Amino acid sequence: MNDPKTSVFVYYCSGHGYGHATRVSAFASHLLRLDPRPTVHIVSSAPKHVFSDSVALGALYRNAHIDPVIVQPLAYRVDRRKSVEVLQRFLEGKDRKVAEESQWLRSIKADCVLSDAAFLGCLAANDAGVPSILITNFSFDSVYSYLSTPFIDEPPQPDPTLHALHPPNKPEPELEPDVPVSLDELVPLVKQIHDGYRCADLLLRLPGAIPLPSFAVEPSLPSQDWVDIQTRAFKPFVVDHLLRPTWTYQLHEQIPFPPVYPPKALPREVRPAPLLVRPTDPAVYTPEGRSRLLTSIGVPAHLHDPEQTKILIVSFGGQVFHKPHSRSHSRTPSKASTPPGMHNTPNGSVHPKADHPLPLAETQESVVDQGQHAQALNEALKNAKLDRLDASSPPAPMQNPARALPAHLTLDVEHPHTRPRGHSQLRVEGAPPAAVPTSPRMSAQMPAFVTIPPTPRPVDGFEVAEPSWDGLGADAMDVDDEPCIFPDASWIAIVCGVPKDWGREDGEELPENFFVAPRDVYMPDLTAVADVLLGKLGYGTVSECVDACTPFVYVPRPLFIEEHGLRLFLSHAGVGVELERAKYEQGEWADAIEAAWRAGREAKARKRREGETGLRQKEGARMAREVVEWVERWKEGVAAGAGPPVDRVRSSDGMGVLC
Repeated sequence: MNDPKTSVFVYYCSGHGYGHATRVSAFASHLLRLDPRPTVHIVSSAPKHVFSDSVALGALYRNAHIDPVIVQPLAYRVDRRKSVEVLQRFLEGKDRKVAEESQWLRSIKADCVLSDAAFLGCLAANDAGVPSILITNFSFDSVYSYLSTPFIDEPPQPDPTLHALHPPNKPEPELEPDVPVSLDELVPLVKQIHDGYRCADLLLRLPGAIPLPSFAVEPSLPSQDWVDIQTRAFKPFVVDHLLRPTWTYQLHEQIPFPPVYPPKALPREVRPAPLLVRPTDPAVYTPEGRSRLLTSIGVPAHLHDPEQTKILIVSFGGQVFHKPHSRSHSRTPSKASTPPGMHNTPNGSVHPKADHPLPLAETQESVVDQGQHAQALNEALKNAKLDRLDASSPPAPMQNPARALPAHLTLDVEHPHTRPRGHSQLRVEGAPPAAVPTSPRMSAQMPAFVTIPPTPRPVDGFEVAEPSWDGLGADAMDVDDEPCIFPDASWIAIVCGVPKDWGREDGEELPENFFVAPRDVYMPDLTAVADVLLGKLGYGTVSECVDACTPFVYVPRPLFIEEHGLRLFLSHAGVGVELERAKYEQGEWADAIEAAWRAGREAKARKRREGETGLRQKEGARMAREVVEWVERWKEGVAAGAGPPVDRVRSSDGMGVLC
C-alpha cells in the first residue's frame, strides 16, 4: 500500500540507449533519498540491472515496450527505412498501449508521471488525468524528423589494391544505400510522437540539449531545417535559441485533460535542469581506491601510478563487442566522407499485459545487425603501431590547414618512443574498425571499430576546442609512417563491453598494454581514473566525462541530431576532440588522444586533487525536492478548484517559484 502522505511517481524510461537509463536511475535515487520517501515505479524496456542503484533504494521496476528504436546495421550508421518501419509498427499499437498504461496509472493512484523521453508516458498520463514532467535533453520527434536530412552517410569503401593482396576471409556484406525519407511520409508519423510530448506539463531540460519543439514554438519541425547542410552545424537561430533563458520561450498551449478530470492546475513551463549523472565513489580518487579498481581489472601494480601511466578507456555505450575467431592481414581504409550529397526524395491494482522482454540489443542504443557488424569489424586495426617510434619525427601535416590545432592544443613531440612493433589485430564488434600492431613478440589481436563522417560543428560565437583529425593524405604518407594508436609507450587501454575471456580466444593473448574491464564495471569510477575516453557521443558518457574532468575523444554519428547539443555542451563544460572516420579506421588515434589529454590534463589534475565533491548529488537532490514541491502545488491547485495561474515570479536562477 502507498503511504497517502507521500507522492507516487511513475518514471517512463526510453530503452534507446544506456544514457537514458543511467540518468533515470540517478534521478530516481535522488527522489528515493527524500524524507518522506516517495514511491517510484520505473517502466522501461531497458534491462532491470541498469537501474540497480535506484532499485536498491526501493524503486519498483516493470519491463514494458514503451517506445520504438532506431535501427543501425553498424554501430554508427542508421538504416532510415527500417527505422521508419519499426516506428510504423509501434504506432499501430500505440492506442492499445496508452489505454493499458492509463488504466494502470489510475489503479496505482499515480500522482505524477516522469518521462525520459518516452512520448507514450506523457500520452498515458494525460489520458489518466495525471500531470507529467519531461526530463531530457532531446525528444524523438526531432530524431525521427531528421531521417529526412539530405546529408548522405556514405559507408567506408574498401581499397581494391589492398584486397587484391590480402583478400578478406569472407565476402563483405553490402549495406543498403543511405536514402533520406521523404517529409511526406515522415510528417504524419512524427506528428503522433510530437502530439504525445505536447501532453507534458513541465519540461526539465538537461544540459546538452537541442530544441524541444513540443514545448517551444520555435524552432519548429522538421529538424533538418535546424542544420546547415554545407557547414554541418546548427544554424545561428538554433544556437541563439539554446543560449536564451528558457523563461523567454513562447510555448505551445497546454493540452487539457479529458473533461472527466479537473482542469490542469499549473501552466506549462520549461526549466533548466542540472547535470544528472551517477555518483563516483570518493575512494577512487585515492591511491588505494584507484589501485583496487585497476587490480580488479587485471592491471598490474606497476601501472597504477597516474604520474607514470596514462589510461585510455575504449567504451561505446551499450554496444556488445566480440573478438573474432580468425585473422585478416589486409587493411580496408575508409575514404573520408565527401561533402554531404543532396538526394531527391519522392513525393485494485490492474497491470497492463506484460510485454515480452526485448533482447538486450533492442533495449540499448538501437537494433543492430550483428552479422554485418562481425564482418565489418574483421577488417579493423591492422596496420597501426601501438605508439610512435621516433621522437624526432615532425608532426604529421594536416590535410586542411583550416582545421589546424588551436595554439593551446599544440602537440608535444618530445616523447620517448622506443617500443618495437609488429602487426596483429583485435576486433571489437559494435564499434568502428581500426588498425593496430603490437610488439613483435606477441601474437595478439586488437580492437576494431566502424566509424562515420564528422557531425556538424557549432557556429556563431561558440569557441570549440574540439579539433577534427584528418592526418596524412595518401600522397604525403611515407611507407614507414604507420598509423599509431597511442602517443607513446606510457599509455595503456582498458576496453569495456567485452566478455571476460575475450582476450584469450584462439589461444592468443591480449597485447601487454590492453586490458578487458569486467562486464559489470561501474563506469563512473572507471571514467574517473581515465586520462582520456574514446567512444561515441551520448549523454551518459558525456556527462560522466564532464563530471570526472576526463577528456573525450569521440567518433561522431551524423544522423543522430542530438549530438549537436552534446557537442555544444562539451565545448564549454569539458574537452571534446573529434576523431574522424578515416583516422579511426586506420588506427590513427595517437594525435587525437594526445590533443585531448593535453587540453584537459590541468583540469584532470585539479579533479584528482579535490576528489569527489558531492556537487552533482546536491544539485540532483535539490531538483528532486523541487519536483515534489511542484506536484504538491498541483495537488493544492486541484483541491482549490483553480485553473493555472497566469503570472508567477521565478527565482533568480530560473529554477523554482517564489510565489
